[in-house]
Parts: sequence; structure tokens; C-alpha cells
Amino acid sequence: MRIAGARVIVTSPGRNFVTLKLVTDDGVTGVGDATLNGREQAVAAYLGEHVVPLLLGRDPARIEDTWQLLYKGAYWRRGPVTMSAIAAVDTALWDIKGKVAGLPVYQLLGGRSRDGVTVYGHAAAETTDDVLTDVARLVGAGYRAVRVQTGVPGLTGTYGVTADPRTYEPAGSALPTEAVWSTRRYLAHVPGVFERVRAEFGSELRLLHDAHHRLTPIEAAGLGRALEPYGLTWLEDPVPAELPEGYRLIRQHTTTPLAVGEVFNSIWDCRQLITEQLIDYIRTSVVHAGGITHLRRIFDLADLHHVRSGSHGATDLSPVCLAAALHLDLSIPNFGLQEYMPHSAETDAVFPHTYRFADGYLHPSEEPGLGVDIDEELAARYPYRPASLPVNRLEDGTLHSW
Repeated sequence: MRIAGARVIVTSPGRNFVTLKLVTDDGVTGVGDATLNGREQAVAAYLGEHVVPLLLGRDPARIEDTWQLLYKGAYWRRGPVTMSAIAAVDTALWDIKGKVAGLPVYQLLGGRSRDGVTVYGHAAAETTDDVLTDVARLVGAGYRAVRVQTGVPGLTGTYGVTADPRTYEPAGSALPTEAVWSTRRYLAHVPGVFERVRAEFGSELRLLHDAHHRLTPIEAAGLGRALEPYGLTWLEDPVPAELPEGYRLIRQHTTTPLAVGEVFNSIWDCRQLITEQLIDYIRTSVVHAGGITHLRRIFDLADLHHVRSGSHGATDLSPVCLAAALHLDLSIPNFGLQEYMPHSAETDAVFPHTYRFADGYLHPSEEPGLGVDIDEELAARYPYRPASLPVNRLEDGTLHSW
């Protein structure tokens, strides 16, 4: 069996996605997600111009060797564009291998380590009263874990908060929009939000919060300490991740668990954070961390150091990525949580799949392979549209982290 064809498909059913579809000489197909929010065309070009020519004629069963070729064979290694492209190839090859073996991918990864994948949903609203209503919506739908985000009084908008979190998409206009941010207002507001959520929903519901890299280490330490009475499962992305030492300082001041990693692309990005036990959850995703093959290495390293998985799973990753994540989530011993934002009806139609949500858990497909595909005819009806993530400025005009 050889790889006979490879198609890079860019489509926008509500938002932009990049998908790689591989076809073998005997007609077996595999799909991989290559979406990089706001930089989709860069990955599509990297795949089409540099990766696809290397794949044609190769044995699709040689997943590890292909991964090493695409990684070590490129002088310019790592980075989000390269690793997203590698991830698409790797995921598609696992899909093919499962179909050839007649097994769902999780069986090839060692079988089940649990009965279902616990997911968390997003509760977000401008006011605390409204976010309580949104938490109640998710609890009513069966979620056992909820990420809570609110607007900040005095600010006109807050990243992570929209009128309807079920259709949340941060990438908007072709050029980045700008918003105003105040750390002082934010830190004064957030602890009171969680005080009310805990009072309303009790101690059993798992609560999470995302700081979106906006704080300094000492600010994050103060927030973590202020949130300790409310028993968060994690405080996510408290500081920019380029400086791992910042997490050591946070760790010295608070016992609130820490999660980071959705912007990481390789095991080398998170090695120090994991081996020094500076975090509790690693949030790398299949598409941005080199596919199933490489993400499993990250999770294996994490398992040795008491760190659990908490993979990114927002709607800027396609159902192909989510399907792949569920197979990995089900198999690893150190699973923590999986982020889950349901895709739009248009996206689900373009990417037909058989994973399912029930009682707070996602269950991967039992079909051979990943159990997801792309309807290329339908995808062609949704042409690419430029969309960029927003940026923040402080109240004095200084450019800040998003």
C-alpha cells in the first residue's frame, strides 16, 4: 500500500478550517486537522508546497518514520506552522491505520483506560448574574466541569466572553480588532464571581478559569491565592508561557492548580514545566503539537511527573482534531479533562462524525479509524475568509497580551 494522493482543503463553515486528506493506492482515506487560527493559509501553503510532495509513494503504515522525516528532515524545525502540518499528516496516517486494521484508533493506542472522556463546557457572560444562568444551562445539559468567564466592570469587552458562548469565535475581521484591558479591574472582580458560583452550585461541580496569559507571575500568584477558597480544578494560562520560571514563582505562593499549553508545539516547549512539576495540567492539542504521535510523548512525560492532560478543544479546532483527541484521551493513564465547545451545525455537516456526548462525557467513535470525515462537496460551498484574532491594549495604550 502506498500514498497515492493528498488534498489540502480549506473551508469556512462558520470559521476557517484546514484539512489534509490522504488517499492510498487501494482507496483507503485518512483525514487530519491542520487548522491554525488566524494563520490557516500559512499551514495550507506549507502542506501543499513542502509536505505533500514528500508523501506521495510512501508507505502509510510507517507513521513514526514519516513523523521523523517531516520533523528532522526540515532544517527549520518546530513552530506552529510546521507542527500543525506534521500533525495533519500524522493524524491522517493513524486514521488510515485504524481503517486497515478494522479498529478504532484508541484500540491501537492500547485500548480503554476509562469508560468515557470527561469534558468541560464554557460558561461566559458579561455579568455575574448572567454567567450563573449559563452555568446552570451547562449543568442541566450534564456537564460535570465548567470554565467560568465574565466581563469586567468598566471594560467595553473581554476576550473569552460573547453574547452566546455556544457560538463563540474570537477571530473576527480580516485585520485584528483592538480592545482595552485593565488587570486591576479584572483582579478585583474575578474572586467575587467564583464566590457566587460556589454558593449557587456547591462543591461538587468542577470549576475552571482562563486568565489568557494576561498577568505577571506575582499578579497570577495573588489571583491563585484569592481563588483557593473556591477549589478550582485549574487556573489556565495565568502568564505568558515563554518564560517557564514564572510558574515557579506562582507555585511558591498558591496551591490553586495551574494549566498551560494550548500555544505549545512540542515536548521541548513544556519539558521544564512538566519535569519541575510547575504545572498540574498540560493543555497541548493534537493539531498544534505534532499529531497523535507527538502528543502521546508529551502525555507520557507528564505522567512521570504527576501532570495530567487537559487538551485544548475550542471550536478553532475541527471535529477531526476533536475525534483524534478523544481516542488519545480514552487510552492514556493520566487523563485530566478535555475542553469541549460544540461546533456549529454547518461545521458538523462538513465534518460528519460519530463521536457523541452523554452525561458529561464524550465517547469516541467505535468505527475503524477516527470515525470522522470531510464532505468535500459541501466544504467547497464555504470559501475561505480572512479572520484574525484580536489584540489588547492597556488603558494607557500599551500593547498587551490577548
